Amino acid sequence: MAAPVPSEDALERLDLVVAELGDPAIVRGRMMGRPILTLQGTMFACLNGELLGLKLGATTPEHAEALRIPEAELFDPSEKGHPFKDWVSIPPSAPDQWIRFALAAVEFVRAR
Repeated sequence: MAAPVPSEDALERLDLVVAELGDPAIVRGRMMGRPILTLQGTMFACLNGELLGLKLGATTPEHAEALRIPEAELFDPSEKGHPFKDWVSIPPSAPDQWIRFALAAVEFVRAR
């Protein structure tokens, strides 16, 4: 299965997230055909089509809060019913939440 192609708007929102985070240790790259963000080599964000998957940690309050966003769900880039338990997909209908939860994902990864 080919990776879903993100729109220019989604790519621009991802670039805004990087700019807003303002950390030179955050790098934009690609994995399995998808744009990703890493912090010191650890992936914490993945753009899957129009959805932004963020590694928040399954037991964190931020994970639970993100799942309360309408249309948010566990991140399942394969779309085969095998979601990543620590990850949440933030929909494009909630772009104002991308930065908030990206900050939480960075903090989660830093703490590991």
